[in-house]
Amino acid sequence: MKVTILGFLVVWALPLASSQTPPVQHMLLVEGQPLAVWEKRAAPPRGSVLLVHGRTWSALPAFDLQVSGERHSLMDALVARGYSAYALDLRGYGSSPRDSSGWDTPDRSAEDVAAALAWVAVSSGAPGKPALLGWSNGATVAILCAQRHPEEVSALILTGLWKHPDSVIVSVPDVGTPRREQNTAAAAASDFITPGAMSEKAIVAFVAAALAADPIRTDWRHLEQWNAVDPAKIVIPTLLIQGASDPFAPTATQAAFFSRLKTADREWAVLAGADHASLIENTQPAFVATVVAFLERVASQSIR
Repeated sequence: MKVTILGFLVVWALPLASSQTPPVQHMLLVEGQPLAVWEKRAAPPRGSVLLVHGRTWSALPAFDLQVSGERHSLMDALVARGYSAYALDLRGYGSSPRDSSGWDTPDRSAEDVAAALAWVAVSSGAPGKPALLGWSNGATVAILCAQRHPEEVSALILTGLWKHPDSVIVSVPDVGTPRREQNTAAAAASDFITPGAMSEKAIVAFVAAALAADPIRTDWRHLEQWNAVDPAKIVIPTLLIQGASDPFAPTATQAAFFSRLKTADREWAVLAGADHASLIENTQPAFVATVVAFLERVASQSIR
């Protein structure tokens, strides 16, 4: 078990490019439902990571933000360290259409992630099974998937975890018609709460990318399914990353989850100066260094 407090930045040795190679889009069919998976492949890959976005914004704004003269793409950062990166658009997000119900649910999303993991395992050309990284709402999706399909995942990485294992979400009467509310620029900028955490140019770029990818807010129901989140059912190596100033992932929630993990192979890293969006803000190099060190350790232990 390892708990780490991080307050450093890593300077990239690679030259800053004016543009990055765009991701390759793959369309998976999961029980007849098209799902977009975006790929950036390392050559040759040391491993692979599947990324699961949060509640409001889809894969590309979250994980492949491109800003001229700056580095904010988590996918590019992972590829630079030798890991092929895959990012899934859940149903109704980005390039994945809604299904016939018009709704997402926690259970449905967890099964979609499991299907994407199985596809990455046979398509990436990377050794071993993929790691799974979930951000915010994607963290809880990733937990449900890892609980139910540990055979598909080599390691679990969670950031912005909001669900306390003791909290209970009450079931509400079903609403038949999705609301399909318009997303807003204010909502897109709302995660950037720490002054100076990201340049104004990068925030503007994120807002534009987010609204272009997800102009309509995706609808969720059966949120009581989040009550199945249970760290005592996690049996694979797990890394918990907390932004020290993240209002949605308080220390009490992280501590409760971390202390109850069934796996003894667990790490908890706190990023100083980081908030809910640490994976795309100026703290990204420290975030990536933490992830890569964890993946390297897990990989080295698996071949002993």
